[in-house]
Amino acid sequence: MKPQDIPFEALRGTGPEVQAIEFPYRRSADQDAATPARHPVVVVGAGPAGLSLAIDLAQRGQPVVVLDNDYRLSIGSRAICFSKRALEIWDRLGVAPRMVDKGVSWNVGKVFFHDQQVYQFNLLPEDGHLQPAFINLQQYYAEAYLVERALQLPLIDIRWHNKVTAVAPRAEGALVSIDTPEGAYQLDADWLVACDGSRSPVRAMLGLESKGRIFQDRFLIADVKMQADFPTERWFWFDPPFHPHQSVLLHRQPDNVWRIDFQLGWDADPEEEKKPENILPRVRALLGHDAQFELEWASVYTFACLRMDRFVHGRVIFAGDSAHGVSPFGARGANSGVQDTENLAWKLDWLLKGRASEALLATYGPEREYAADENILNSTRATDFITPKSEISRLFRDATLDLAREHEFARRLVNSGRLSVPATLHGSVLNTPDADAFAAPRQVPGAVLLDAPVRRPDGQDGWLLRELGADFTLLCFGPVPAWAAGLSHVKAIGIGHDLLDPQGLVAQRLDAQPGTAYLIRPDQHVCARWRAPTEAAVRAALATATATAAASATATAA
Repeated sequence: MKPQDIPFEALRGTGPEVQAIEFPYRRSADQDAATPARHPVVVVGAGPAGLSLAIDLAQRGQPVVVLDNDYRLSIGSRAICFSKRALEIWDRLGVAPRMVDKGVSWNVGKVFFHDQQVYQFNLLPEDGHLQPAFINLQQYYAEAYLVERALQLPLIDIRWHNKVTAVAPRAEGALVSIDTPEGAYQLDADWLVACDGSRSPVRAMLGLESKGRIFQDRFLIADVKMQADFPTERWFWFDPPFHPHQSVLLHRQPDNVWRIDFQLGWDADPEEEKKPENILPRVRALLGHDAQFELEWASVYTFACLRMDRFVHGRVIFAGDSAHGVSPFGARGANSGVQDTENLAWKLDWLLKGRASEALLATYGPEREYAADENILNSTRATDFITPKSEISRLFRDATLDLAREHEFARRLVNSGRLSVPATLHGSVLNTPDADAFAAPRQVPGAVLLDAPVRRPDGQDGWLLRELGADFTLLCFGPVPAWAAGLSHVKAIGIGHDLLDPQGLVAQRLDAQPGTAYLIRPDQHVCARWRAPTEAAVRAALATATATAAASATATAA
């Protein structure tokens, strides 16, 4: 399938045209093979996580087959809030500029109690970042841009109308049974990655489950199209007069579409609440009875915070919503899924290229399970604050909101959804602990490297994250040591030489002095830092970050 086969000109239109895009079924040569064709990586699911993983792997030179049982983009806006970190990942994959251009960028959120503003917050108060804190963009746009990018990469084979019906794990992979409009066939996958959503059929086929907590409350999503003069901000109301004793969230999306979330309570009938005659009065109560708007899409959902016990099961790996799920307040679902795939892609690539053993890939599970737990903790706390389960809890919440008008300590207790930020992988076995003192707590080993403006010696302006290598990067503040040229799979950059720091923000954010160095993983996480690195120290950190140090120690002991 080629890009010209798909009517992507619809992307210049608005939502209805984009959602009408259909992807044709194409018969694969694998369907005529006498025995199941073997592929190194098969991804199930062409949503944001599956497509991001496929693009990342293809850009690293790995062929990928993507199987999807559908032939269209997501219906309805669904996930709409995409974080700075997801955009930084998508920038590396070649799709972020289009997303930011189409999306609605925002940094500011406001919290209301009854009919008064309690306080506001800025998620990115400092300058010197390429990406905004968040963009709001309907999921079908995000998926469309990802599909368009994937079709530009010849190593990606997206197969629409290919429904996975069975998975048989093997020692060296998995046998995948697939149904199509022209009959069934099978594939042999060296590695099978399930990105097939919260109801993951692959998870069910293996007899696995997600465990956690389902919250007894219901929320109505209503996407309405209207002309409005609300600012481009996130507005959240607790117990507003237009929807008493409940909460409401308002967000702007592209194409003059506004997302409104109404808390309904556990006793609400989902089918009744989705009827337009019941939605429209709620929207008019918020906007005013004279407001002109059109209802575009609606859904009723229940909060749940769930995750699988383990994300890696032999040669079958789970990522995104198939592995974990959170309530939508905080925008931690899709954003976390994209970060899953970034963590997985480079490790799978190194394994397939023979650079590392399965010990490296095995770290995907603990790292992303840790991140999922962090997201679930934040999401659970938000849900408990938004939907108090007792009168005592409600009194505490309301008192906190009253105090928050005047007191900073109370604002830290208010929780309308802690917005998604990347997890700092504190306990990762791939980290080398600090041996020197640093005053940059946001850049400890395990943290994602902060972006900053840079300038090339030729005078062209750029961004630090865009200058990083596809594998490891050694950032040296000052000249790059001569021994760095002998480090394999490492791009060495001298800040002040190869790249200039025109505003001093790189050095400031990394607490760097002349001689300081940072070692950055392929997924842009810091894995080690020094005030005065030696070749031996850097090589040892590389061995740790690729899980070869442990493998060497085991071999030596044997």
